[in-house]
Amino acid sequence: MRTILRRPDFRLLFGGLLASMTAESILLLALAIWVKDLTGSNGLAGATIFAVIAPMLLAPLVGWFVDRYPRRPFFLAANALTAALLTPLFAVRDAGDVWIVYLVAALYGLSSITLGAALSGLIREMVPVELLAEANGLLQTVRQGMRLIGPLAGAALYAALGGWALAGIGIVGFLTAAAVVTALPTPQQAPPPVRLRWPAELGAGLRHLAGEPALRRALLGYGLGSLVMGFSESLIFAYVDQGLNRDAAFVGVLVTVQGVGGLLGGLCSPALVRRLGEVGTLAAGVAFFSPAALALAYPDIRLGFAAVLLAGVSLPLTMVGLHTLIQRRTPPTLVGRVAAATQAVVSGPQAFSIGAGALLVGFLDYRLLFALVGVATLVAGGYLWRGRHLSAPPGTRLPVLPAPRRPAEDADRPLATGTHLPPPR
Repeated sequence: MRTILRRPDFRLLFGGLLASMTAESILLLALAIWVKDLTGSNGLAGATIFAVIAPMLLAPLVGWFVDRYPRRPFFLAANALTAALLTPLFAVRDAGDVWIVYLVAALYGLSSITLGAALSGLIREMVPVELLAEANGLLQTVRQGMRLIGPLAGAALYAALGGWALAGIGIVGFLTAAAVVTALPTPQQAPPPVRLRWPAELGAGLRHLAGEPALRRALLGYGLGSLVMGFSESLIFAYVDQGLNRDAAFVGVLVTVQGVGGLLGGLCSPALVRRLGEVGTLAAGVAFFSPAALALAYPDIRLGFAAVLLAGVSLPLTMVGLHTLIQRRTPPTLVGRVAAATQAVVSGPQAFSIGAGALLVGFLDYRLLFALVGVATLVAGGYLWRGRHLSAPPGTRLPVLPAPRRPAEDADRPLATGTHLPPPR
């Protein structure tokens, strides 16, 4: 990862992202805690997380919007706007103002999708193809590190200073990211606009995902794994309570160990992508979840620590493999839409899985459910592994990417000037 940090432009971007990722990690859990304090309701506190996730339904529209503008100024404006949308939190006083928290949470979720899609396109624009895995691996390593300290820091700051201080910290983080991005050099060649009718542009990301073999297999395999991986969000509480006979607070210890695994996975992911390719790395990430789940079916604290460590390793491998595959196999003009559409396609099974796990754990033995998760993720990982040849490791010659299709009714019209794809780097 030292290679990517030797690039002054990426080093500058990384500094800005460090500030915004710190704000993100502090805010998410703290908003739910704030609602819990205001209302005394666990359900209303959980609804805060739902408010953040709900805008995922708008991901295709967000991606279309992101792709219409140059990457650097759009990313700058999105960070500044995110800072501005946090300001209504200063008006929250009592339980009657909870709707403000929900509104900000929903807008924050929409902003998160926008920033993710814009960042994916910006990295694709700034970073050579052979260094994409290193860039994504570094960002995932930092995200996993933030998972270790961010929620605890947010809860501690909220307890000491209150919700207004959290809003202030979030605003400073996003404004810092925006200020840093202003110093980034303007790219020589901005992505050309796509001159299509807007319904065709809106669905272009989904059509690309369905038509590109490596991306199609990646989403099918990861989607299959996601249908059960979310069970663990509820099963881990049953494991600690019924299996280890410990208080629920012990889950925090396991989450910390999982975060250590996430750091290891983030550090190892670029080397794995270079060796196995993106689909192979994604397969390894999904498959690593299988022995972790099977080990958790047997209540032993030593096995438990090893299992959550392995589960932590799996997450950054899947994210780095998937993000790098999108960036390498997508025309620059479509990266925003494809990244946003991927978020929507992946988050659907994950949300269903979390809800289904919360329901099933009340009727079935948690050990049986962990065994089911282990078998299903092994099958999903095997399906992905059989398609690893679809994505060659970086450094091999990439296939020529086709330009986005035009609708049939426009087939007889000439393309507008500047709609051709730039030559491969």
